[in-house]
Amino acid sequence: MKIKNSLYLALLLLGFATVQAQEKKKMSLKDAIELVISNSNEATLANTKVATSKLELETMKNNQYPSVKISGQYSRLTSANVNSNIGSSNSSSAPLEVSQLLLGQANVSMPIFSGFKLQNSIAASESLYKAQTFSASHTKEELAQEVVELFADLYKSQEMVKLFEENLKSAQQRSKDFTAMVDNGLLARNDLLKSQLQESNIQLSLDNANKNVSVVNYQLVTLLKLKENTIIAIDIETVKSDMAKNQLLTVEAKRNDLEALNFQEKASESGIKIAKSGYYPSLALIGGYIALDLKNVISVTNAMNFGIGVNYDLASIFKNGKEVKLAKSRTEQTKQAIAILSDKIKEETHLAQENYNLSLKQNKVYTLAVEQSDENYRIVKDKYDNSLSNTNDLLEADVQQLQSKINLALSQADIALKYYQLQFASGKLINSFNLSSK
Repeated sequence: MKIKNSLYLALLLLGFATVQAQEKKKMSLKDAIELVISNSNEATLANTKVATSKLELETMKNNQYPSVKISGQYSRLTSANVNSNIGSSNSSSAPLEVSQLLLGQANVSMPIFSGFKLQNSIAASESLYKAQTFSASHTKEELAQEVVELFADLYKSQEMVKLFEENLKSAQQRSKDFTAMVDNGLLARNDLLKSQLQESNIQLSLDNANKNVSVVNYQLVTLLKLKENTIIAIDIETVKSDMAKNQLLTVEAKRNDLEALNFQEKASESGIKIAKSGYYPSLALIGGYIALDLKNVISVTNAMNFGIGVNYDLASIFKNGKEVKLAKSRTEQTKQAIAILSDKIKEETHLAQENYNLSLKQNKVYTLAVEQSDENYRIVKDKYDNSLSNTNDLLEADVQQLQSKINLALSQADIALKYYQLQFASGKLINSFNLSSK
């Protein structure tokens, strides 16, 4: 008996410790979106890609500056036989003793023309950098949309738990009352079994709703990079307030993913110009300085040179045509992708608008249905108490009342979900919370 009591106490303490370890965090949708666009792995990766693209642009810009190279050399010579006719007409003079070589030189090269390849390469890099910036913003919009959907799922599941818990209490009390009536011979046992069966079904629904809360909560916590034991309590009043502040009247889509494609098109157009630069020679200003000292033989100082360097690949006349065609083909692909995405955005925006309008209409119907089901249950219950209706009618009215409340709770969450889906389709989801996706 002592062992059993000790085990019970240990389990009780363990359960209490588990509850204590869980951290409940009240959070609005704006707070969650702010976290996801700053903490999530996907947002961090998007920011890293932007930073990488910016570095690539800066690296490309460096190519327009002069190239300056300095080199020096010291060599120690051993037993070198050196014959020189410099400064002497006596071919029989003794060999010179040379023991070391000193050499220093500096070379400068400044590109002045490369068929406009450098300028267009910089322009292409700038366009790609802007495209990556808009692509990162769209990634954050997608993350925000994922948070919205998880928030809606979590709210629905939590509301289901509340409704099922409330209904379960009523079902348990009804089964208790029916049991007493059966014991006193006032009710058939079959009616009690029907009530207990309904109670079991409600319990199963409650267990499933609790499971859904746990699963969605874990997904949301993982996405937001919070502690695994965090329990998110949705600040639904703030969500309603945010929606009321920013109701959409007209929808004009301005999507970041489309902007990214537009800049990719500009980069591909610069790519055509880069390919065409192969038809032209490249010119560069060149200059240099050399200092040389070969001991006992020659010493050179202040040897400066400057001029123009020309480079031209004659084979490019025949080969470069394919490069130009390839660049044009890539540009055409991008244009087609823009056309496809533009049509898709129009369809998504129209669908989101229709879904939002439908959710508003459905909510009105479900609100009225709750009033009707409440009144219906009251009437049936009154008839049942006066033996004018049977147990089946009572249980059916109870199910209808519960279902109408479930439909209303789901529709309220759907209004917020469809509203923010419309914001996402128009490219304004993050901005609607006065947050920046940059």
